[in-house]
Amino acid sequence: MKDKQTYKTIKEHGDDMSYENESSITNDDRGALDLTFLIDSHKKEIWEYKQRESQWVLDKNQLDGHKRIVEELSEKIINLTKERVAINDRLAEQYTINDGHKELNGKLQKQLSELTEDNKKLAKQIQDLNKRLSLL
Repeated sequence: MKDKQTYKTIKEHGDDMSYENESSITNDDRGALDLTFLIDSHKKEIWEYKQRESQWVLDKNQLDGHKRIVEELSEKIINLTKERVAINDRLAEQYTINDGHKELNGKLQKQLSELTEDNKKLAKQIQDLNKRLSLL
């Protein structure tokens, strides 16, 4: 077998045969304790951990954002509930006041009708007295 390839035809002179003597280094034959193999595998592990960490940071930021939104909404719900209770209390007071006003209005209407009757009686008495005075 030949060590080197030689040109046998003119057409082959255009082909580059310089790669024949070059040796290629393959890292496939490295063992598990080879330092470059360990460095490469650790670099891959570090890159994977960095990817996981960036995903974790992204998830944590989203979680914090959602948590903040939930807290704000909970606070708004609590405030609205307090406002609703205050409005209901005020409405109950207004109904109580309204009932009191209705009762007073009823009493005043009764007194007004009594006074109207009294005024009619007094007017009748005055007429009768005026008639008596005019007869004298």
